[in-house]
Amino acid sequence: MQAVIAILRVAVGVLLIVTGALKVGHPGSFAASIADFRLLSPALIRPLALFLPILEIGVGVYLVAGLFTRAAAIVAACQFALYAGVIASAILRGLPANCGCFGPADSAPADWPHVLFDLALTVIALLVAVFAPGILALDLRLRKSDEP
Repeated sequence: MQAVIAILRVAVGVLLIVTGALKVGHPGSFAASIADFRLLSPALIRPLALFLPILEIGVGVYLVAGLFTRAAAIVAACQFALYAGVIASAILRGLPANCGCFGPADSAPADWPHVLFDLALTVIALLVAVFAPGILALDLRLRKSDEP
């Protein structure tokens, strides 16, 4: 079981690192993607477009390393659940928003498969949080160094 958790932890972590990295250099286009969902005031969109990719990369690095695994997995689960809700909201309101999940080149429309994918990622991240940290995690090494 711990090997499976490690694989899931690293997979989610790599996904977050990649998606964050694809957005980090393009705050303007990412801000436009966020604005298309029509949920936030314009004053919040630009700061979120700058912060969110860095958060994704940071959480991803923690998951890959297996450091503060439970907390990182819970943050990831919250992110994915929020993304699913935002996309579902756009679909239900008939907004022609693009997902923007993979940076400026991602022109995939917000649709139900994206919602299901984000919900599946939410469940995976929650599994990692519950059964953390999995093998090859820095959390395990830190625990051993605390023992007398």
